[in-house]
Amino acid sequence: MNSFLNKLYKKQSLIYRIFLFICTAILIVYLFPKGGIFKYEFAKGKPWQYENLYAPFDFAIAKTETEIEAEKKRINDNVIPYFEYDTVIANTAKESYDKSFANYLKTLNQSSSRDQAKLFGRILLNDIYRHGILQETYSYNDQRQIFLNKGNTAEAITYSQILTPVMLTRIINSRIDKSEYVKFKSDFVALFYDLIKPNVRLNQKLTESTLEIELEKVLTTRGGVSRGSRIIAKGEVVEGDKLQILTSLKAEYESQVWSDKNFYWIVLGYCLLVSLALMMLLLFIRKYRPDIYDNNTQVTFIFFNVLFMVLITTLVVTYTSDYIYVVPLCILPLILKAFFDSRLGLFTHVITVLILGFVVPNSYEYTFLQIITGIVTILTISESFKRANLFISVGQITLIYILAYIAFHVIHEGSIANVDWVTIVLFVISGFATLIVHPLIYAYEKIFGLISDVSLLELSDTNSILLKELSNKAPGTFHHSLNVANIAEAAANEIGANAMLVRVGALYHDIGKMINPTYYTENQSASGNAHDVLSPKESAKIIIDHVIRGVEIAKKYNLPDRVIDFIRTHHGTSTVYYFYAKEKESNENVNIEDFQYPGPRPFSKETAILMMSDSVEAASKSLKNPTSSLIDTFVEKIITKQMEDNQFLNANITFKEIQQIKKVFKRKLTNIYHLRIEYPE
Repeated sequence: MNSFLNKLYKKQSLIYRIFLFICTAILIVYLFPKGGIFKYEFAKGKPWQYENLYAPFDFAIAKTETEIEAEKKRINDNVIPYFEYDTVIANTAKESYDKSFANYLKTLNQSSSRDQAKLFGRILLNDIYRHGILQETYSYNDQRQIFLNKGNTAEAITYSQILTPVMLTRIINSRIDKSEYVKFKSDFVALFYDLIKPNVRLNQKLTESTLEIELEKVLTTRGGVSRGSRIIAKGEVVEGDKLQILTSLKAEYESQVWSDKNFYWIVLGYCLLVSLALMMLLLFIRKYRPDIYDNNTQVTFIFFNVLFMVLITTLVVTYTSDYIYVVPLCILPLILKAFFDSRLGLFTHVITVLILGFVVPNSYEYTFLQIITGIVTILTISESFKRANLFISVGQITLIYILAYIAFHVIHEGSIANVDWVTIVLFVISGFATLIVHPLIYAYEKIFGLISDVSLLELSDTNSILLKELSNKAPGTFHHSLNVANIAEAAANEIGANAMLVRVGALYHDIGKMINPTYYTENQSASGNAHDVLSPKESAKIIIDHVIRGVEIAKKYNLPDRVIDFIRTHHGTSTVYYFYAKEKESNENVNIEDFQYPGPRPFSKETAILMMSDSVEAASKSLKNPTSSLIDTFVEKIITKQMEDNQFLNANITFKEIQQIKKVFKRKLTNIYHLRIEYPE
């Protein structure tokens, strides 16, 4: 059992990567919209590239969105609205008429005239309330047919038959002017305006309910295609009815394929395809970026970004695929380039786009656009820590998006007219959204413990608090660090390593010497050597401890782990040989481990470069009357000794690269120690 657990423990890193791979694949497939994939690709205005296509089953031809909207508009324009007639208001006005008449028309003394006038007013009042008065006006045509509900009965009339307040005034004035009671007009008008109240309103709920019922009757199909019928022949242009029939077949095919019967088979197919894509990404990392492959945090970071982009895109596709291009997919290569390199960024971007090709509409067009802009992103952005470069790159990305989209539009439509400007605006929005990459990089640095060029640039500032403290407490060490940084940066540039990272590592590699600065040669004055009163073993411990103290200080100031790696590895497991030899003079049984640094050894090109640079620069101070040949021999001796001690055994650095680094060191030291000619006094 213990043996099995030990094997499991040794393989924990591999087990984690397998678990990460499976989880990512499952989550991506889960995010996919549920639907099959039509096996033919076609586009409006392009020839049918496949063999003659025959209907595999009976299916209906779907109407276009334009046709459906036009039919719905026609129904909306012709639906008969319902109005409610309030009989209580009308009856109240009629019942109050006799009493009110006596109060308003007191001047009519003769009973016969009074009765005739009262009858005239009652007839007018009945005519006014025949179809009622609107409580508010509506934008219906006068001849629009409506239903007027009076209790349990509904009468079909035209909209103009119901009086509006304006029409009411006009009718009252007109009827009185034509009668014999015109001289009592003001009394009649006052009477009617006191009695008459609007009593008709639109029954919104019933009208909308009727409209919904009618809209539900709208058919989304027109005619059908029988099984075995030829749909399109090879070479025919996909347009008009052919396009609509193919679109209908595609929709029907995808809905039929994704059934309960085929569900698990389709999910299995998706899982296999997504797994293959992710497997290619993982194999690429393993073959060409083994240092990243061995770092589970970095592998998790890459897979997380792929999953994140798939999540955003599938959400947009699910809710409104018209806005698919607003997703700033070019953020992916930008982020990966900031933390790793261009090649990995582009490869990951391509894999992600291929995965998204399963779910987006017009997959070929989408894939082409995204891959082209991904390549432009990688080629145009350099020194991403400079803000101007990012703005320029975003502008170029947006321009390529627009040009490629217009080119596809011309191919499909045969003209530049009717370009969808909304899509152009989406590309511009996507470009601006890409600018979020800087705060996103900062967030990733904190979450995943990674470091980008932006942070390295900030750390390389010699006016930072920690480097200022180093220059004040240990000025000799600070000067030594600057020299090492210059030499190491030149060597990194020569072999294509991360020069910015090497420079930052060199600036901070000796910060542990701030604890006891006078115990290190570069900080000692001519007054004496602090080691003279210590035993060789005690002196060696103080010298060795500057690595441990440096790590402690770096963690206190929250330096990134990749910078701390330089502090831990810049001496590897080498020996403090001066004090070891001194101890050996008086003690033959000396334990060499007491005089060795704890390590670890350098495990990357960058940390190996720093070890070589640090040793060469420090030892070069002991050269007296240096010459070109002396410097060559000196550099060869130091680096050969480190190689013999297997200090670079874990670093992915080649003999050829070490030779190139030696040449840089020799050239730099020759320039540093170059003597000027003596000028006459």
